[in-house]
Amino acid sequence: MKLAGSLLLFALLLGCEVPQLITRIVYEDPTNFVRLEPDPGVLPEAPETAHSQPANIPTDQMARVLRGFWVREHRNSIQVRWSGLAPQEPAFTDEEIALLASKLSEALTEAGPAERVTFYLSRPQTSIKREITSGGLFVHDNFLHFILSNYRIVYGIPAYGMVYDRRYPLMPTAPKGFDVIFTPPTAVVEGRHGLWDRIWGREKDEVVIDLRKLRGSPSAG
Repeated sequence: MKLAGSLLLFALLLGCEVPQLITRIVYEDPTNFVRLEPDPGVLPEAPETAHSQPANIPTDQMARVLRGFWVREHRNSIQVRWSGLAPQEPAFTDEEIALLASKLSEALTEAGPAERVTFYLSRPQTSIKREITSGGLFVHDNFLHFILSNYRIVYGIPAYGMVYDRRYPLMPTAPKGFDVIFTPPTAVVEGRHGLWDRIWGREKDEVVIDLRKLRGSPSAG
């Protein structure tokens, strides 16, 4: 009876665990990674949600895309009225671009139509804290959809329990207090979000880029 009770308890504990996310590692080192994971927004019963992948975005073009992202502190309309817009800064350093550009380009050539690419960058601050920047991207109908979920967020590593930042790089670890800007703004596609994007909340988080509008850049695909 004791053995049966122990087995039942073990089964119940397993049932309470968060399901393991199935991923494919493209690159990983002790502090950073680029990987592929299933996109829950792609539904087998809705073929129009499938992405246009594998996709070919050369490393130099991907580097140009990453250099185009800027971040500034979010201010509401009242704050903007009194203090103006916050100054903006590059979303990625030269070192981060050197690491990410080739790996993101490679990941898109390996991605299937039901996958998205995720990235994670971290810098240890203390033994229990690290600064993280993370997000993801995918190509759909020859447009690059880019999400910056965390930007220079200091994440406290829990003493016990699940470590969310590495497992879920597309999940904000704190309320978003920043705005994402892309230059040139003429390459940003407004209103490209359909019904499924609104259902999954993507229209608030994604920047959609028409790569053909980047000067000197060939189109993706």
